[in-house]
Amino acid sequence: MFSSPTISESSSSPCWFVGASIGKEDLLERFVQGGYWEHGFEDKYLDIVRSMRVGERIAIKAAYTRTKNLPFESWSNRTSVMAIKAIGVIKENSGNGKRVEVRWQKIDPIREWYFYTYQRTLWKVTPGEWKNDALIDFTFNNQPQDIDRFRNDPFWLDRYASDPTKLKRFQWTRFYQAIADELIKYKNNRQALIELLQSISSEIDALGFLSSDTFLDGSRGFIKDIDPFTFMGIFNRQIKERTRKEIAAELANFFGVKESIPESFEGVPVLNNVRSWFFPWNKELPDDHIDKLWEMFESALQLADGEDENLIEKFSNHFDIATSLYGVSWNLSFGFYWIRPWNFLNLDGPNRSYIEDKLRLKIGKSGPKKICNSQEYLLLTNTLKQRFEESDFSAHSFPELSFNAWNNNLSSSSDDESKEIEEITNTLENKEIEPIKPIKTYSIDNILEEGSFLTKQKLEEILSSFREKKNLILQGPPGTGKTWLAKRLGKALIGEDVQEPQLRSVQFHPNLSYEDFVQGWRPGSDGKLTLQEGVFMKMVNKALEKPSLPHVLVIEEINRGNPAQIFGELLTLIESSKRSPNDAIELCYSDQEGKDLPVYIPANLFIIGTMNVADRSLALVDMAFRRRFAFIDLEPSFGKRWHEFVVNKLHMESIVATKIEQRINQLNHQITIDSRLGSDFQIGHSYVTPTESLKGKSTKEWFVKTIESTIKPLLKEYWFESNDLANKAVEKLIEDL
Repeated sequence: MFSSPTISESSSSPCWFVGASIGKEDLLERFVQGGYWEHGFEDKYLDIVRSMRVGERIAIKAAYTRTKNLPFESWSNRTSVMAIKAIGVIKENSGNGKRVEVRWQKIDPIREWYFYTYQRTLWKVTPGEWKNDALIDFTFNNQPQDIDRFRNDPFWLDRYASDPTKLKRFQWTRFYQAIADELIKYKNNRQALIELLQSISSEIDALGFLSSDTFLDGSRGFIKDIDPFTFMGIFNRQIKERTRKEIAAELANFFGVKESIPESFEGVPVLNNVRSWFFPWNKELPDDHIDKLWEMFESALQLADGEDENLIEKFSNHFDIATSLYGVSWNLSFGFYWIRPWNFLNLDGPNRSYIEDKLRLKIGKSGPKKICNSQEYLLLTNTLKQRFEESDFSAHSFPELSFNAWNNNLSSSSDDESKEIEEITNTLENKEIEPIKPIKTYSIDNILEEGSFLTKQKLEEILSSFREKKNLILQGPPGTGKTWLAKRLGKALIGEDVQEPQLRSVQFHPNLSYEDFVQGWRPGSDGKLTLQEGVFMKMVNKALEKPSLPHVLVIEEINRGNPAQIFGELLTLIESSKRSPNDAIELCYSDQEGKDLPVYIPANLFIIGTMNVADRSLALVDMAFRRRFAFIDLEPSFGKRWHEFVVNKLHMESIVATKIEQRINQLNHQITIDSRLGSDFQIGHSYVTPTESLKGKSTKEWFVKTIESTIKPLLKEYWFESNDLANKAVEKLIEDL
């Protein structure tokens, strides 16, 4: 392995995993030999590629799935695999958004990584989370993958557990997937399926609903064609469990499926018995209606089993066509879930209630018949997949989510779809899509460039504590750059130079209340009281909407208010170990509809506060509040880094800068040894660091003005009983400059 530049070894620098196929052509050799990488899209990834920095590590990957020839027991599950074909370091980025120059090293033979993979062409992997760290070490440091850790992680445990006794849950999923694998083979031989169903219906009365089709001549009889979702639904209706098993056994026998017949169907969505078809009567059936559903079925299987990014667009197109058809509504998601329960979200009545009321995630309804469109469905699916990877989340897979929804009995009906008006086909106007903003990366290196006088190692330690604890307080004497650093740490944690809504600031003060910060009743424009969310709940909801993005709330002067009173019951939930729906609690106020919905703080919301330790007017922080935060002490930071910054960047006269540093250090020593004050009252470096360049100006005059306007009043407050002491200290600061 080659040695990468220093920047690539930074624990905070992202790594990039990229595909090498454009269209159907594999360009690996061309990229490696040519010393570059590019993508073939005209309108995708442009800003992301522009954000790739020289010195960052990059790898060419190829993602696919496999059921056999794996170095572990997969229990017949289709497993995600990612081949690492080449690694390198970015050496130039022209900024065109399509191409970067790379110093490549081909990996021969390729190395395969399992479970934690990514379908799209470009994947930014940021260090700090164990799966990311493991992937980076595997790829760039030639470390082996700890396969058992992944297969026994909650996200994969129910499918791949090394201990077979832990695989008892959701065994039905293997049978359903196996049936789907065989069913697709009959896409162009549906007459064989009709004959099968006719044969089964002669033995099992529950299939009598297939004999009630109506034809153009007014006659009635057995259906002449069938779509795959209605076919899967014949044993997923509101019928006796014993009958469901009998039908399943008949299908297994016909298809030659060896997987065991399900012992139970907990959490599996069922169709309403009076609306079990995905198509209208034969006399009203468009010629291409059932064909479109088979296309939908096939593209769903391809998306679940493949790793080609183009499959997403194919699935989306078929989704939006299918949901406009008569007989198709939320039930389409049932079908996806039946055929690939580990990949697709079930949106039956219980699940919708559970997701919106328990998990507090919004389900879009911009599609036909007031259901979600493809973009909204995939967004929610991906959002939940990201949540599943959180160790404290209430579910770690779609089967577990569906089971929880079913078990909690959050809906009185498993098929609210029957209430939908099938004739409604008009799609609601799509919401205006926000323009994509250019991505500007941000890291610890940026903090150092902008004027932090802490070492890179110290900043990395602080950022690591912030990620782990999720709540951090920077405390120190006045002028130590607490607020300045807090906002930049927030951006470094996010990895981008962002503002609202990902990064917001609020200042605590004695009059701030729970109603201001969390939630409270306030008069509206009509004079009536309305329940309004405070800045904190707005941040919570934003973080819930985009779980893949870190959100940071900066609280300035956090000890000027009463934190325990301001946070209220949410004080418990900000603790890093309680960031999941399992720990959700109800707020003091019911919502506008009188509902008491439980609330939890998502794991991607981080809180960073600042605290002035020299303010005598502030009480000690509540201990229950204190133990939920990591505390970082900031001290006046002078020395070489400060001197070089103020001289080279702010054009302070070097000789005067040296004197300023010496005299402030002497003053701080005097303050520290004073029994009435102490180290908490030292003068921070911010007081004597210009906010703009002094080029063409007198450093001496600037310093004297600073002493008179800021430091002298502060010293008089410190030594309010001894003005002479304060005056003498000021004289020492400015004499013989």
